[in-house]
Order: sequence, then C-alpha cells, then structure tokens
Amino acid sequence: MNKKKISDFLTNYGVIMIMIILVLYTGLTSQNFFTANNFKNILLNMSFRLVIALGISGCIITAGCDLSAGRMIGFAACIAGTLLQRADYSGKFALFANMDPLNPLVAMVIVMLVCGFFGAITGFFIAYLSVPPFIATMAMMEVIYGIALIYTGATPLGGYTKDYTGFSSGTFLGISYLIWIALLVAAITWFIFNMTRHGKYMYAIGGNPQAAEVAGVPVKLTLVLIYMKAAMMYALAGFMIGAKSGGASVNTGLGYEMEAIAACTIGGVSVSGGRGKVSSAFIGVAVFELLKTALQYLGVDSNAQYISLGIVIFIAISLDIRKYVAKK
Repeated sequence: MNKKKISDFLTNYGVIMIMIILVLYTGLTSQNFFTANNFKNILLNMSFRLVIALGISGCIITAGCDLSAGRMIGFAACIAGTLLQRADYSGKFALFANMDPLNPLVAMVIVMLVCGFFGAITGFFIAYLSVPPFIATMAMMEVIYGIALIYTGATPLGGYTKDYTGFSSGTFLGISYLIWIALLVAAITWFIFNMTRHGKYMYAIGGNPQAAEVAGVPVKLTLVLIYMKAAMMYALAGFMIGAKSGGASVNTGLGYEMEAIAACTIGGVSVSGGRGKVSSAFIGVAVFELLKTALQYLGVDSNAQYISLGIVIFIAISLDIRKYVAKK
C-alpha cells in the first residue's frame, strides 16, 4: 500500500514537485528572484494566461481541445487595437481613421462577442456535425488567422489610448487591473463549473457523452456553449495582452494554446475528460510561469527553453494518460 501511495503521489504531483524544487534552487542561487517586483511580474504574466487556461479547460473537461485559442487571441487583440488607437496617431487603422477611439470596456465587449460568434461556429461543427474537436479547432485556427491577416493587412498595431493601456499600468489596492480581471474570471468560472446545470452537464459529457445524452443532458447545445464561452475568454485575454504590450499583431498569442493545455494538465485537468477544477488551471499556470521565469534566471538560452517546456508537456500528458489507463 505504501508503494502504491508513493506511486500515486508521484504520478499526480511529480511534475509540480520538480517545479517547486527548481524554483527553490533558482531562488537560492540567483539574486532578485525572491523579490516583490519579480512576483508581481509573474502574477501579471499569469493574469491573461489564467484566463486562456480557464477557457480551454472547459473544452478539455469534455475530452476535447481547442487549437484555435492562440489565433483567436491575436484576432481579438487586433480588433481591440483598431478600436482603441489615439485619434492623432499617424499610423491609425485606415478603416477607422475618422472615428474616435471607443471606451475600452465597449471595445472589450465587442471583441468578446465577435470571437464568441466564431467559437459558436466551432462548437456547432463539433456538436452537430460530429467533427472531432482537433480537426474543427484546427480549421477555425486557419480561418481566424486568414481573417486577421485580411483585416489588418498584416500590419502591426500601436498608438493606443491611455485609457486602454491603463488596464495594465493602473492598480486597485496595489494590484494591477489585469490581475483583478483574471480573479473575477476565475470566480465566475468557478461558479459556472460548480453551481450551475451547465457545469454539471459539462462534467457529465466529459465522463460519458452517450450516458449523458440518455440521462437527458442537452449535449449538443452544451458543447456549442462551451466552445463559444472559451472563445470569449480568449478574446478577453487578447484584450488584456494588447493593454499590457501596448501593441498587437496577427501573431499575438501564437502558441499560447499549447501552454494553456499543458498548464491545465499539470494542474489536474484530465485530457481524457470528466475531471478538472478552476484551481487546477490556476496551479498549472502558476507552475508553468514559475518554470519559465526560473529558466530565465538560470541563464538558459531562450531557444532552449522551448525544449524544456516541450519536455514538461510530454511528461504531463503522459502521466495524465497513465492515470486514465490505470483507472480502466
């Protein structure tokens, strides 16, 4: 029993334990790692990544995935950018050259609605036409990228209003607005997952979609809503990234979907479906962000960091599949 408990513990928390050891080693051997400013930066970088992970976690819990997340983020960031450029900016987006910048909150709602529409289309193909999530989201990834290229002319955007960039620089109780947004999204997501029928339906579909349908769960509608909700979260993340960076391009958010999937899996969201919590996404994002920061402080080549992150993804997914096989 002791050996089994140890084996289960290492399977469930082995990757996290390794990350904690790496972080402790980095903090003890590198200056300025264990500082308030460093952890503020980590939390700021975690904010939009947590929103992405929370969006994609719903797809994973239903044993699906969403490869369109990264391109959706870039598309949203570009839409927000074109709506929130200063009126006197010399490189103002031609289509809105004579339009005053919108209120940032109005722009945020617009990008969420636009991306939510495309997310609903993805969900429709998955739910009603039985297209595998991998294929449907990959197709949407290409569609969104093409639309973003046409919309922007592949031109980077900048010259944002202070009201927009203020979402990154502004604070409330000493905490960045972006962090507050992420916490609010996490709270809303927790409520949806745990206190609503939609959340119960989501877990039921992930556990056994055929049994869920027999039990009266509106499987198709629920799947459409899940992918629509996920796309709206990607849009919010794109809005946040644009505010933080002060600019955007069609490649903003490229590859973020893989980080989000890995973070969810590290935290405990099962790729086999039916299992995962909001805390799982939070833990996974925190571990992933700490890993990247630790590698930077240890002087690991920026290109080699991708290898390290890839290895972590391999290990996390492999351990999750092992748990699923052991249960069967």
